[in-house]
Amino acid sequence: MDEAKLHELVGGFLKDLGGAFSVPLVQIGEKLGLYEKLHESGPMTAAELASATKLSPRYIAEWLAAQASSNYIQYDPANKKFSLSPEQAFILADRSSPFYLAPAFTVAAAFQQNEEKVRQAFKTGEGIPWGEQTECLSCAVANFFRPGYENHITSSWLPALSGVVEKLENGAEVADLGCGLGLSTYFMAKAYPKSSFVGYDFHEGSIAEAKSHAEKHKLPNLRFEVSTAKALPGKYDLITIFDCLHDMGDPVGAMKQVKEDLKDGGTCMIVEPMAGDKLEENLNPISRLFYAASTMCCIPTSLAQEEGLALGAQAGEKRIREVIVDGAGFSVLKRVSETPFNMILEARP
Repeated sequence: MDEAKLHELVGGFLKDLGGAFSVPLVQIGEKLGLYEKLHESGPMTAAELASATKLSPRYIAEWLAAQASSNYIQYDPANKKFSLSPEQAFILADRSSPFYLAPAFTVAAAFQQNEEKVRQAFKTGEGIPWGEQTECLSCAVANFFRPGYENHITSSWLPALSGVVEKLENGAEVADLGCGLGLSTYFMAKAYPKSSFVGYDFHEGSIAEAKSHAEKHKLPNLRFEVSTAKALPGKYDLITIFDCLHDMGDPVGAMKQVKEDLKDGGTCMIVEPMAGDKLEENLNPISRLFYAASTMCCIPTSLAQEEGLALGAQAGEKRIREVIVDGAGFSVLKRVSETPFNMILEARP
């Protein structure tokens, strides 16, 4: 045994355990608005933050100490005040930031609640239907994806598609397939009022939440319906699929249906997690998150459906191409944009 390597590994595990132990603490900070209050007010002592938030001083003091030891916030021993650097605030206090990562900790907590069911699935090889996974998972996942969608869909992803923005500005028919709680559909509908948008998802609970959200914003060009991918009704100028093709039991069948439902000259935009085509290309921090999410959520969801292809969240562009081009018969598939977390693909019949 190499003692130096052992100590290096132990150090890495301790860092990981610190992150794992921090999951409920970040959730508390997000849900109680502690990061935002600290950012808005500037450096504060524990007593000042407790007074400003009307929360227990003793709990606040311990929470702040834990956050400072994690380097999530800063501590100045000279005046015993805590604060957030601009970079820390961009990650934990600015909900409009593309790097707002606080919701990811709620996803981690949801995966933990899924552990017993997934552990049993390891023994049986069976899937776990999306609606039977932990209750908060759909909301947690939607909030996790929200910053990326809000910052990229209308500013860079749609403009990267050939001729699509012009159609949307003039009035187009759009289907958002696998829309979940409908945040992606909402952002598009708000940006392009002359076009009509309908979000489809097979999970009734998610569509109910999406409809409730839509009612609050009263966008006349936005609606939501329950539908599976292979039963998509209507004809569309644009069909979008955000972060869910790999979750489908039969993505080939779904894409064949999409191909049939596109109007002449229509486009399909597929957003998938960033991944290389080989495992060795994905041994990095971002893929680490996606492989874990895939094990705890994506694979079980796909295996619970017909075919159960179980692409996984790190399928990579080559495997996605086999589904869309080789399997479903699309003639064009190209990567038009990317972020550290996503690859954006344009498919045409």
